[in-house]
Amino acid sequence: MKTNIEERACDLAVYIIENKATVRAAAHKFGISKSTVHKDLSERLKHYNLPLYRQVKDVLEQNKAERHIRGGEATRRKYKCKKLNKTITERG
Repeated sequence: MKTNIEERACDLAVYIIENKATVRAAAHKFGISKSTVHKDLSERLKHYNLPLYRQVKDVLEQNKAERHIRGGEATRRKYKCKKLNKTITERG
């Protein structure tokens, strides 16, 4: 029989694999902290379900490799929005 932590770790892994989600997105979806998600997936899961751990590890490594791109996109959107608000304010 699975414990709550074991079930949560497996559920998190399945969610991340199916949705190609980030740790932050999974934490938000499950209502827990990013630290808990990371600990469940990187430390606990390998003791419960090694094949699932390997799959989720691949997704997390891909996310880590792409995070600088997502950060750059977020910054670009932020300043584009600021510029648009400034233009609207000047016209008004």
